Amino acid sequence: MELKVYKIDGSESAKTVTLDDRIFNVEPNDHAIWLDVKNILANKRQGTHSTLERSTVSGSTRKLKRQKGTGGARAGGIKSPTIRGGATAFGPHPRDYSFKLNKKIKRLARFSAFTYKAKEDKIIVVEDFAFDAPKTKAFVNILKSFNLQDAKTLTLVNASNNNVYLSARNLKRAKVMRAIDANTYDVLNATNLIICENSIADINKMLGE
Repeated sequence: MELKVYKIDGSESAKTVTLDDRIFNVEPNDHAIWLDVKNILANKRQGTHSTLERSTVSGSTRKLKRQKGTGGARAGGIKSPTIRGGATAFGPHPRDYSFKLNKKIKRLARFSAFTYKAKEDKIIVVEDFAFDAPKTKAFVNILKSFNLQDAKTLTLVNASNNNVYLSARNLKRAKVMRAIDANTYDVLNATNLIICENSIADINKMLGE
C-alpha cells in the first residue's frame, strides 16, 4: 500500500511511502483484537479495592437478642452482613487482574488494528517534526491542517520527543506515543492515525518480534 507524505501544514509533498502489507493488509482477527484489548485494560487495573468482612469490621460480638423462644430467627452480632452498618459478604479484595497473552496473538491483534485503519483510510503520513519547546498551539495547528482538531487522534513518532508529547498532553482527544510502543487499544481507540515518516521503519520492526 502506497500513501502520500504530507507536510505539517497539510500540503502534499513529493514523497510517498509504502506500507508493508504484512502489517497493514492482513486478514483481521477480531478475536485476537478482543483478547489483546482485554489484556491491556486488565493490566491497567490497580486491583487495590478492598472491603471489610466480619473479621475486620469493628463492632461487638455480643448477640443482639436471645437466640430461642422469640418466635423469630436467631440474630447474630452487630457485624452481621444482614444488618445495616455490618460487614460485607464476599466483597472484593486486592488482586492482580493481569494475565498472560502469547506474543503471536498480540502481534496479530496489532496488525489487525492497523489493517482496519488502513481500510478505513484513517492513516495520514506526515514528515517528521519536532518542537524546541512544548507548544500546544503549534500541535493544534497541525491537527487543524488536516481538519482533525475535533477528532480522536493518535500520533506515532519515531523517537521519544518530550516536547511533542508535552504539547499534546493537555488535549483530551490527542495522544502522542512512540511507534514501537503502539498497541491495539490505542490504535483502535483513535479515530485517525498520524504516522511520522521515519516511524514506518519502527512499525516494520514489529514483524521481527
